[in-house]
Amino acid sequence: MHDHTASAPKLSDTERLNRLRLIRSDNVGPRTFASLLRHFGNAATALERLPDLIRRGGASGSRRICSEPDAAAELAACARIGIRLVAPDEAHYPPRLASIDDAPPLLAVRGLLDALARPMIAIVGSRNASGAGLKFASQLARDLGEAGFVVISGLARGIDQAAHRATLASGTIAVLAGGHDKIYPPEHVDLLAALLDQGAAISEMPLGHVPRARDFPRRNRLISGASLAVVVVEAAHRSGSLITARMAAEQGREVFAVPGSPIDPRAAGANDLIKQGATLVTDAADIIDAVQPIMERPVRFGVREDDEPLDFATDAGDRARIVNLLGPSPISMDDLIRMADVSASVVRAVLLELELAGRLERHGGGLMSLV
Repeated sequence: MHDHTASAPKLSDTERLNRLRLIRSDNVGPRTFASLLRHFGNAATALERLPDLIRRGGASGSRRICSEPDAAAELAACARIGIRLVAPDEAHYPPRLASIDDAPPLLAVRGLLDALARPMIAIVGSRNASGAGLKFASQLARDLGEAGFVVISGLARGIDQAAHRATLASGTIAVLAGGHDKIYPPEHVDLLAALLDQGAAISEMPLGHVPRARDFPRRNRLISGASLAVVVVEAAHRSGSLITARMAAEQGREVFAVPGSPIDPRAAGANDLIKQGATLVTDAADIIDAVQPIMERPVRFGVREDDEPLDFATDAGDRARIVNLLGPSPISMDDLIRMADVSASVVRAVLLELELAGRLERHGGGLMSLV
């Protein structure tokens, strides 16, 4: 596999601190962070400009910008328990994860850093798994581990934990929905400790963050994003594993599904994936044969639409026209550009300001609305 980190630079301590301040500030998510960093060149300049951009976005009240002491305290707390905060342009950041549009600006890593550079296969599935499903997931994970792959999953009950336990010796990676000190489910604290010897745990959340329902889909994009492929073993309709499979497809990853009994509701989602074009899996060879050609190709960091420059030199008339076109009904970027009759770089700048002010909501399919 192509390694984007072969000659990766190391961030200075100051830049790491400033990047942490930026991503921990209100209304700054991975995409917003990436736009700010590309435009301003470094986190310090972005932080200096943040108050002005928030004001221009029409914030109704103050927005918290993470202070230097708070960021320094988080870095110190991470160091005390062996966590490293790694940026996408540094070594040890999973190369495929670095290629997705919303890669975490800083990934909190604990365990064996070298495990993150190895090719990963995700195994996910039902929390309420059958005995047959657990046995198959364990065997599949073990065979993939013996073939040199790292198995990555979400540390959940059921299929996830079976995949992790089967690959403790060969290396497995747990993706956490909360902070490293807020493990869910709590009964898997011992499992997490055991997998750190040959594997790792990763999270984008700060220490102390207790996972909420909306954090699990965010976690799932990291599972699929870091992987060559996602394998679904037993998933009911409306399962979180199906969200992971959908994200995998959107990220250009291979999607595999293990067929199950048509009368077992725990297999309904996986069977549907096969109907929709996912590759049917009966053993590890099915997966290895399919991903081998992908491993031989370099990891691609394509030009994203957010890579276009931002133009903050917007006159009041253009800004008002763009804001007036937005409302509670979602609208696409292309429609905004066409109706406002201004350049894409101007529209993107105004949208970024609105987002930082907490006035913009993004929806699926590239749609957005005014809050």
